[in-house]
Amino acid sequence: MANPGIQTSRMTVDLSGGLDPAREYFLIDQPHPDMRDSASFWAYDDAGFVGLPRIGIEAVGAKWAEHQYQVNVAFADGRVFRIRESGARHPSIGADGNATVLGAGPLEIRCIRPFEASTVSFDGTALRTSTEALLRGERNGQSARLEFHLDVSMVAPPWVNGSMSQDAANRMKSSIEGGFMGGDRFEQLFRATGYVRVDGEDHPFNGTGTRVRRQGPRDMAGFWGHCQQSATFPSGRGFGYIAYRPRPDGTGSYNEGYVFTGDGRLVPARVIRAPWLSAPPRIGEDVSLVLQSDVGTVQVAGTTTVSVFNLGDPRSDNALAALHQAGVRYRWGDEVASGALERSTPPRDIAALAG
Repeated sequence: MANPGIQTSRMTVDLSGGLDPAREYFLIDQPHPDMRDSASFWAYDDAGFVGLPRIGIEAVGAKWAEHQYQVNVAFADGRVFRIRESGARHPSIGADGNATVLGAGPLEIRCIRPFEASTVSFDGTALRTSTEALLRGERNGQSARLEFHLDVSMVAPPWVNGSMSQDAANRMKSSIEGGFMGGDRFEQLFRATGYVRVDGEDHPFNGTGTRVRRQGPRDMAGFWGHCQQSATFPSGRGFGYIAYRPRPDGTGSYNEGYVFTGDGRLVPARVIRAPWLSAPPRIGEDVSLVLQSDVGTVQVAGTTTVSVFNLGDPRSDNALAALHQAGVRYRWGDEVASGALERSTPPRDIAALAG
């Protein structure tokens, strides 16, 4: 049964959350070398067969002529198509005269209406590999033609990191966690339609996901790992959170999230049970979570459906070297939805790396 504390009747939602539309616009001129302007999308079809567990562009001031981009397309049958490259930046100014375009080589992200609609398009090649090959640490693969396009419609207000609690605000402003987060960051739940074409196959896409906008310098030195999950359900309710693993000395760290009831504002929450990355991840893994919020305890069951994993060097203490990006089949009460999972930990801390 659904949590009795959650009301799912649909009312008016201010999708901007009161934010200035200018926060959606991308940088036009080359900024300070350490400045980073980025946009990312995690998208999953309702059937749980195909997922795009992070499509993103990182525009860094030090290399302004070319932007870094990442594409992950993964299937429930274990196929993975991915690319991590740099490509020539696209002009930022869109048809409306605002800086609504962020592009790198074959990947382009457009803001159609601030906080309401975006598009994500790719037309190029990627490396064909598999979930199992990535678990073995294999980095190579055959070239494959890949094309996709998503029309994205937001369904909840944006969550600005540091806005849900005083503790989160303090950590974003005055601790090392703020440097890890990378400046001004917000994320937002959406629904999407479109297509994915790969390996001679055409897959219509109808699903959900989460997007992220980030602008500011980012320093990941010493990062000790994280877990983040999110999903939106057919009734309109949803959730999201990011938690950093406890600090190396065992003390608490950044832990912030929200529950969305389907109307009104986001409700502050924090995760009290998270599926930390502690072993090589497998499709079908239990990644259930528990959130504590102002509307009570929310228990969400989860099982991974698609998976992309960077094994990393087992001697490394860089948490992002062992990075898991996946799609999950979530169940909240009597509702089911596809959603996002990303988690990391230093490779040396993962047990039985070789499987």
